[in-house]
Amino acid sequence: MIDSRMALVLKAAAFAAEKHRDQRRKDRHATPYINHPLALAQILAVEGDVQDAEIIAAAILHDTIEDTNTTADELRLVFGNTIASMVLEVTDDTSANKQTRKDLQVQHAPHLSDGAKLVKLADKIANLRDVAHNPPHDWNLTRRREYFDWAGRVIDGLRGAHAALEAKFDEIVREGRP
Repeated sequence: MIDSRMALVLKAAAFAAEKHRDQRRKDRHATPYINHPLALAQILAVEGDVQDAEIIAAAILHDTIEDTNTTADELRLVFGNTIASMVLEVTDDTSANKQTRKDLQVQHAPHLSDGAKLVKLADKIANLRDVAHNPPHDWNLTRRREYFDWAGRVIDGLRGAHAALEAKFDEIVREGRP
């Protein structure tokens, strides 16, 4: 019999895989998009020793509202209020322009719930690793550096949420900043 926490994480992975099934990352290999949310789950569970299945499920689902046709009501119905709320906290308002969305992430970071802070930390770690080692094909050196700087401002608002994950972020900045 499968543990209920494991079942929740697998349910989130299957849901996200279906929602992101036709999406690809913008790297030169056009990596399947689902690799990104799964990387967040791995960062949280393995590198951060996060045991909370709802946080890991929210990490796997973190881009479903922003990047697919998933609605908040659908997430609430399928996964409950706690997970849906965390996902909503880290979801950008896609009606705003890119710079506004980036500014709002910096402004909102200190006010996120504890679970959403962990999801955001894992997201920035995963994204920085991608930018350092497998960046979008059309990003020049300046754009990659700007992304690192902006991600650092977001993480500054999350400091104190999880020392080990913050240390992972800092390590990537030291070793991977272009």
